[in-house]
Amino acid sequence: QVQLIESGGGLVQAGGSLRLSCAASGRTFSSYAMGWFRQAPGKEREVVAAITRNGGTTYYAGSAKGRFTISRDNAKNTVYLQMNSLRPEDTAVYYCAARGGAYYYTEPTQYSYWGQGTQVTVSS
Repeated sequence: QVQLIESGGGLVQAGGSLRLSCAASGRTFSSYAMGWFRQAPGKEREVVAAITRNGGTTYYAGSAKGRFTISRDNAKNTVYLQMNSLRPEDTAVYYCAARGGAYYYTEPTQYSYWGQGTQVTVSS
């Protein structure tokens, strides 16, 4: 089992940057593929980015490509989401999630463990 705690959210102006972190408990973090998801009010939870357990392959949703970067440090049991050129439409609660296995999926239902979420608000 793994517990996830996100941090780094906040209020930022359009065009600004934030770096989200997700710290995982336990000694088997490197056994999990990881994903970052977001959910805006009235909308479904959607994938933003995902990464394989060894960090070798990443995925980005179309809205995140070229602006967001997912990375992980298995020695620190942490996955990151660097978000640049933020837009008001990026406003949402951001969640990190873990699934056992080497590869990621983009559907939220494929992830077994979730953090509590961190609010990101981008003002225009």
